[in-house]
Amino acid sequence: MESGLYVALSGQIALERRLDTIARNMANVGTAGYRADEVSFEAVIAGMRDPVAFASAGETFILRQPGALTQTGNPLDVAVDGDAWLGIATPAGTAYTRDGRMRITPAGELQTLNGYPVLDVGNAPILLDPNGGEVKIARDGMITQDGQQVGAIGLFRIEPAAGLARYENAAVIPDIAAAPVLDFTANGIAQGFVEGSNVDPIRELTKLIMVSRTFEATATAIADTESSLKDGIRTLGGRS
Repeated sequence: MESGLYVALSGQIALERRLDTIARNMANVGTAGYRADEVSFEAVIAGMRDPVAFASAGETFILRQPGALTQTGNPLDVAVDGDAWLGIATPAGTAYTRDGRMRITPAGELQTLNGYPVLDVGNAPILLDPNGGEVKIARDGMITQDGQQVGAIGLFRIEPAAGLARYENAAVIPDIAAAPVLDFTANGIAQGFVEGSNVDPIRELTKLIMVSRTFEATATAIADTESSLKDGIRTLGGRS
């Protein structure tokens, strides 16, 4: 009888993690380049005389599907076309992002809007001429000003098997080193565009309703189990 109580409790713990990811995803619907969180669940078989399947807390992972592109016309906005990432230098080391909104500092350094240097394919910061005229960025990341090549934005591919740790909102740090992209047939840069979040708000709201109802059902199951335990104790104790 007690196992039913523990199974319901394990389910509530798993559902709480799912609620946390839904809340985080909904809070970042409008975050450029954001990749949604998802939770994978497994059953844990307890080593009892009669095996019992408990719900694990689940593992959180980051969905890699691209978000929709929006044309801005801003020459310092870029979007990644394909399965690649922009490299940025952060206090935690090199991170990778799909948020391609950039700026040029008075010293000429190309940075993200959060102030992190954008890297070339050799992981070096990119320096431009703040007074060098219009910035043009080709599909392969090559940057020109006044018809002169002045640098190139690096594109990097993260292995599908790599685990991703989130850095701030839109950036990630993989546990396997990312490799520079050298073939721009399948991957490239689109100037004047920004990639949005890949969060589907309708799907997240649907998940929220399902999780809320399931949480209520497990709460009812816990209450029923506790009531049955109390009845059993009264019966064994000779009380009516």
